[in-house]
Amino acid sequence: MCLFKMENTHGAYVELTNYGATLVSVVVPDRHGVYSNVVLGFPSLHAYLDDDCYIGSTIGRYANRIGGASFQLDGITWYLENNDGENTNHGGSKGFNTRVFKYVVTAEGLYFTIQSTDGEGGYPGNLELTVHYVWTDLNELLISYCASTDKKTIANFTNHAYFNLSNDGAKIFDHRLTIHAGSLLQNDGNYIPTGIIEPVGNRRLSDTVIKNKMMVNETHITGLNDCYILDEQPGTYHKLAAELTEKRSGRKLEIFTTYPALMVYTGDYLQSEYLGHHQNPYSPFDGICLECQHYPDSPNHSNFPTTVLNPGDTYHESIIYKFGIITL
Repeated sequence: MCLFKMENTHGAYVELTNYGATLVSVVVPDRHGVYSNVVLGFPSLHAYLDDDCYIGSTIGRYANRIGGASFQLDGITWYLENNDGENTNHGGSKGFNTRVFKYVVTAEGLYFTIQSTDGEGGYPGNLELTVHYVWTDLNELLISYCASTDKKTIANFTNHAYFNLSNDGAKIFDHRLTIHAGSLLQNDGNYIPTGIIEPVGNRRLSDTVIKNKMMVNETHITGLNDCYILDEQPGTYHKLAAELTEKRSGRKLEIFTTYPALMVYTGDYLQSEYLGHHQNPYSPFDGICLECQHYPDSPNHSNFPTTVLNPGDTYHESIIYKFGIITL
């Protein structure tokens, strides 16, 4: 496995590894010009081999959950690994987060490529995925996903970075979050969509302090695990999906994407045995995931946008993470 560093002319940089096509670190300045890392990650490969929280990794062949660990295509039922109760999550144990990608470094950025064979993880078709990373002088990380198949299949890819914009690794409770969405998916108790799309209501996030949307009692904190349906923004290719800010550091993150939805997950089940970048093992609420993607369980809901990929077609979606400073 290899570690790659992409540095811009200002000294800000990202690090990536071809194990899981994983984002290892993003080192950017705060309002005082102090550089520090703003994503969770590990300094050792052994930690990634042990990780079961998908920290920074590329997710495939299907991001998020598929109910009943099965779906139908043209009347044929395909059975997947039930690695999340009765459901499958993030592609199962053979997901791309556990795979070693081939790589090519060019003037246009870093390319990670993987082949997934017909039937692997229960999914039909020989599928090839290329993940393209670009780091710009504007402190933008561009991630593009390009995939093809030789048999009708389903596909949904994303990056599973956990963000924390503070300098000291404090919990993400005081981060403020805006999601540009007027509706979200209704879920059952296992986070499987019921098929109903409902208004955001009191789950609207508009420069909202994250802890104010959590449920807190004497023994437990329940965070966020919701899929927001992003507002259409006519005339834009990459729509503005979300804005995350942290007041003490003065940092902000803007997320742009071609995907129709964004999953907000506050890391309720986050944990690690190995030390992370701040020399502590990770625990709940150390980072927040903002995962641009297609709808979870889309193959089982005819009213959701399709995630079917046909032979001869090309899957092409992209995400931009733009790091900056809060304007006072």
